[in-house]
Amino acid sequence: MEETSAMLDSAAQTFTGYVTEFGLSAVGALAVLFVGSWIAKRIRAALRSHLSGTKIDATLIPFVSALVYWGIMAFVILAVLGIFGVPTASAIAVFGAAGLAVGLALQGTLSNFAAGVMLLIFRPFNVGDWVEVSGVAGSVKEISIFNTILATGDNVKVVVPNSKVFGQEIKNYTAHETRRIDLVMGVGYDDDLQVARDTMMEVLTGDERVLEEPAPNIQVMNLGDSSVDFIVRPWCQTSDYWPLRWDLTWRMKEGLEAAGCNIPYPQRDVHLFQENAD
Repeated sequence: MEETSAMLDSAAQTFTGYVTEFGLSAVGALAVLFVGSWIAKRIRAALRSHLSGTKIDATLIPFVSALVYWGIMAFVILAVLGIFGVPTASAIAVFGAAGLAVGLALQGTLSNFAAGVMLLIFRPFNVGDWVEVSGVAGSVKEISIFNTILATGDNVKVVVPNSKVFGQEIKNYTAHETRRIDLVMGVGYDDDLQVARDTMMEVLTGDERVLEEPAPNIQVMNLGDSSVDFIVRPWCQTSDYWPLRWDLTWRMKEGLEAAGCNIPYPQRDVHLFQENAD
């Protein structure tokens, strides 16, 4: 009986020691988890408040603050595991392997995500700009983390993955306040070139949408097969580009005809030779 009682006492002491040790570890782990979570939330809130007063895009603020929050929480979880005696090196290796597997599985998605972050940081275009990206031209409606949404000229919605946007050439037609219009006008070889040039310049100076600086430029560009081609280059506000381009084309055609200049069609001379009967 004494031997059995001694064994029970020993088992009770061992159990009590385990409970005490585990209880202290649990209390310490909960304390670390609570304090770490509180600090992470405070830092996230402070970061959001600070970034809201900067020029960083509003879409990027939640992402950056969440990234910082979960980065801090990762260290907190490792500290909690360390309190329970779990080797942190092994835990880091497990997390790293899991992250690698997830990264390989979501390679395309992560590529779009990274490109979206770069677009939001460097801002090659903004919502409302008219751009040409990945072979698609349209007005930018939305820039998200994964996609850029465009509306084409006939109001078709086009969703372009960000990896296709940031990794290729981007043409932003509305990035600058002014643009140059390039028109090619042809007159006949028998026409007076000075009259033609003066007529076209009169049309340009008569439209208040054409800017005085930079000054419009009209030069003979090419001696074509059936016409003498002028290059006409006025400058205008970007918002006036298309209406002015269409109006100038119309009015220059009418002005050249009124000045006696010909708008030539493609011509070909055919020479006939009669052979002798012999």
